Amino acid sequence: MNSMKIRYSIFVMLLAALVLTSCGAKRKTTSSYSSRNLNIKKGVPLSDASDARGKEYAGNKLDNYAELLGVKTKELDNKNLYYLIDEWMGTPHRMGGMDRRGVDCSGFVSLLYNKVYGVDLPRTSRDMADNIKRKYERQLKEGDLVFFSFGGRNIDHVGIYLHNGKFVHVSTRKGVIISNLHDSWYSKYFKRSGTPKS
Repeated sequence: MNSMKIRYSIFVMLLAALVLTSCGAKRKTTSSYSSRNLNIKKGVPLSDASDARGKEYAGNKLDNYAELLGVKTKELDNKNLYYLIDEWMGTPHRMGGMDRRGVDCSGFVSLLYNKVYGVDLPRTSRDMADNIKRKYERQLKEGDLVFFSFGGRNIDHVGIYLHNGKFVHVSTRKGVIISNLHDSWYSKYFKRSGTPKS
């Protein structure tokens, strides 16, 4: 009976750790749309970046992503990254989720990293942050990881850097979306960045 209580206690602690270190990105916003009720068009990136609001896209999938990121299409280093982002664009946030019905920030980053780069990352954003070669923001390249702390001192959110300050991540309110590190909300909680150690 005692060992059963110990196992249950360990299970509860592990579950609490997962919940507390996944995605704490509850952004206060005046915009109240949810990714569940958006009409998601494939090839059209969703973004809450201040410099992208109201932008309309008419090109092909890669051209649209390049336009949002402020680069030429040929400057998108890993085209497969953008095709996969597009497949997941608008997928709602779901704590512990790992499929199109819902995904959390670390699950999304883990899935993309495995499929695009063939690298297995730790499951939580905090563990990912402990296993990177740190970089300054000005050194970031496409595919690097960016980390935030919305709930206090510990890392509790992760995204993948793209270009020109933009990164893809899973917002608790908007789902998979592209945001800008320089927007006031994200810059306030940005903690570190870098490349996963091999």
